[in-house]
Amino acid sequence: MYGYLKEHSGAFNPHEVRTLVAAFDKAWEAVVASETIFATGAQAESARAILAKHIIEAATHGERDQRRLREGALVALARSNLRSVPRSRPLTKKAAHE
Repeated sequence: MYGYLKEHSGAFNPHEVRTLVAAFDKAWEAVVASETIFATGAQAESARAILAKHIIEAATHGERDQRRLREGALVALARSNLRSVPRSRPLTKKAAHE
């Protein structure tokens, strides 16, 4: 999160930075708690980037409520093209021929 905030140096006061970081941390905790499985570490990092960028973008438009920042970031992640790895399922004869 701090890496993305560097691009907006001076845009937020220390209290606002703490709010944004807390919103990001809570959003990531929700992703972890959901047991989402990412195919690669890069995909997990992309998910974190989506969360961070959404929170910062919303904050640049005046949003300061931690809960709304978190929830908006989670919606942005859900709408993204990132896909979690599907759970393994046995290969059936029909599926093998498709």
